[in-house]
Amino acid sequence: MTTDTQRPSLDLPDSESDDAVAQLIATLQGGFDTGDADQYDSMFANDILWGTPKGQWLAGYSDLNAAHHRMMRGRPVHPVSRFELVQKTRPAPGVAVAHIRRTALNGAFSDVAMYVLVKREERWWLAGAQNTPVTDLLPGADPT
Repeated sequence: MTTDTQRPSLDLPDSESDDAVAQLIATLQGGFDTGDADQYDSMFANDILWGTPKGQWLAGYSDLNAAHHRMMRGRPVHPVSRFELVQKTRPAPGVAVAHIRRTALNGAFSDVAMYVLVKREERWWLAGAQNTPVTDLLPGADPT
């Protein structure tokens, strides 16, 4: 089936949303490096939606922050990791969507997440994230 639908390009580049994505990466990296769950979660909205790399879901800052406190326990998180931008789009004023990869520097479990940032009252907040494991092997594929 073919269609003549004219599809819009939604990306509206602007330096403010680019800066917000860069700030999110720095905030995640700093919290991860120091084991500071409050820093890691500092841009999270109260009603954030979160998907884990294992297919679990959390909703709300309080539950997610408590989970991150249990995971980090005030010490650097292992494996040591690097957060980096993969790609981003700005589909509307005050909205940014970014794929950010966390790469374990020792070759252990890595993941990439899609983050949705929304600007409210002059501040950028994380509205949602969905983490996905990074692997070279697709489910059901023969590893040999």
